[in-house]
Parts: sequence; structure tokens; C-alpha cells
Amino acid sequence: MNAKSGDIVFFVADTKKITHEALGALRLELAKRLNLIKEDEFKFVWVVDFPLFEYDAATSRYVAIHHMFTAPKPEDMDLLDTDPTKVRSEAYDLVLNGIELGGGSIRIHDEALQQKIFDLVGFTKEQQIDQFGFLLEALTYGAPPHGGIAFGLDRILMLMTATSSIRDVIAFPKTQSASDLMCKAPTSVSNLQLEELHIKVMND
Repeated sequence: MNAKSGDIVFFVADTKKITHEALGALRLELAKRLNLIKEDEFKFVWVVDFPLFEYDAATSRYVAIHHMFTAPKPEDMDLLDTDPTKVRSEAYDLVLNGIELGGGSIRIHDEALQQKIFDLVGFTKEQQIDQFGFLLEALTYGAPPHGGIAFGLDRILMLMTATSSIRDVIAFPKTQSASDLMCKAPTSVSNLQLEELHIKVMND
């Protein structure tokens, strides 16, 4: 390593995913402590070419990294049959100063391809029909290529206001128990409210 007096050498040993995450967190922490981050600069970057799958050794199956409806890149389609972990997805994230502002993808619009993805993540034919039969049937009638992106307004506001916590800018922050302190939800409702919503409570 050609280390000299005063140098620090870090070693991280685990799976590729865990080592990348650990080293990334270490890099950010060192940058903060050494004042290497220029707070008055805004650096945007598009992150593309995400892997479509990763292999989960614990369950012995492939797992969709984005979600099961993300389209693979057309040039990687043949890899679905030979090495799914090398297939890139049509997913994309917009990142500002290391913080994800938004993400999205192009969706699968072909029934046969969607079934193939379900097969790869370990869904049986029965599970496919039971959980997503409505989608598979809809795709048989034809669907145009489609996609989108969703931006996190709270993350953008956090950067605009130079706050270090996203909780400072969330309009309706939740606690760890998922309760809302501002509107006191979840809470009990009156019978009148249930009647207005046509909700009937059944006791076992």
C-alpha cells in the first residue's frame, strides 16, 4: 500500500454489496470530518444502468433490485437466459450532492417478458395469476412503452433549506410507531364516520 507514517489503511471484508455500502459511508464520514464537502455547491448526476437482479443466497433466488415491473435493457435481453445478474435495467435516479432526489424506470409492457421476470424471481404460475393476473391479462391487449419518475419534494426542500434532517421539512412527520402527532392518526373513529365511508367493522 506504500503507507507512510500517519496514514490509515482501512480493510472491509464481506459481500460486494455490504463492502460497497460500508466504504461509501466511511468515505462520506471522512469527507465531513475533513471538511472536504463544499456546502455551497450543487452537483447533479443521473445514475443509470442499474442491475436488474441480484442473487439472494439465503433464499436461492433472484431478487429484483428496483421492482419486478422494470424493463431490462433491450441489448441485455439474451442474458435473462444465461446470467440474469448481468442484465441492466431501464431504471434511473437523479442525485444531488449524494442525495437521491427522484427515481423511476421504464416499465415492462409485454406479457411474455413480464411472465419471464416473474419466473426468474421464483413466482409460480399460480402466484402470478393470483397476484398479478389482472396485469398479465391487460398486457395481452397491448400496451405502449411507458415509464416515469417520482421526485421527493421533502428531500429537495431539505437541500434548499440547508437542514441536516429530512424530518425538519416533512409536513406530516411520523414517529417510529407510524403515528402522526399533528392529526393524531391512527386513532378511533366514530360510527357516523364509518357509515359515511360505508365501512363495517366485523368482530371475530
